[in-house]
Amino acid sequence: MDAAARLLLRDPSKLTLDAVAAEAGVSKGGLLYHFKSKDQLLDAVVDRWEASSESQIEAANDGEPGGWTRAYADVMAKDGEDPATREIDSGIIAVLALHPERLEQVRARYAGWQGRIAADGIDEVDATVVRLASEGLWFCELLGLGAPEGELRERVLARMRELTR
Repeated sequence: MDAAARLLLRDPSKLTLDAVAAEAGVSKGGLLYHFKSKDQLLDAVVDRWEASSESQIEAANDGEPGGWTRAYADVMAKDGEDPATREIDSGIIAVLALHPERLEQVRARYAGWQGRIAADGIDEVDATVVRLASEGLWFCELLGLGAPEGELRERVLARMRELTR
């Protein structure tokens, strides 16, 4: 999966089992032992990406009302400011664009996250606004679309945290 992620960073359209095997330094047969198809490999890469975010959110959750929503916002903000994570996220987004059938598992995970946010012990609308603002900030930073920087970014994040208390 690490080899596939590296290839995604370079050129998602060239992700093949042969290329992944070469990048990983294993035979194609060895790769096929773990992943029976390119689809299975892509599912695993996308699942690992989402599971990583979810485990970071769970680790940052303080268990207080609004804790899961605050953790979600903080993890999204951290991902948005880290160039290496942005590269991985860009590769995953490219996979989703090239293989829209992968979107179903992402949609299901996000629906679950929205459910967690809506039931986080704070106003459901405020919690959802924080989620959407977090994702908007992440998206703008990912694509370089005029995201707030410096002090303004910190003030925006502080406001989002205020909405979770």
